Amino acid sequence: ELLGGGIMGVEVHNGTDVIQVTNVSPSASSEQMRTLFGFLGKIEELRLFPPDDSPLPVSSRVCFVKFQEPDSAVMAQHLTNTVFVDRALIVVPYKQDI
Repeated sequence: ELLGGGIMGVEVHNGTDVIQVTNVSPSASSEQMRTLFGFLGKIEELRLFPPDDSPLPVSSRVCFVKFQEPDSAVMAQHLTNTVFVDRALIVVPYKQDI
């Protein structure tokens, strides 16, 4: 492990276990996003904005994925530019205020 494993586990890669995915197609569902990112590791929480049942017209969605392991979030960043439905996804680490 890098840095001796880190005390909290989260600090191992000076990173985060949360990713922010932008340029998500309006027709993508949270279930599809869970399937796409789920093979990288166990997902603790996934939020899609606006949500699936939003009455608002949506031109693009944003998805936040919290993994159990920070390593999964690191790997997920390699999915940037992956075309999903009809858009190239943009995946970046999401730093929460500590």
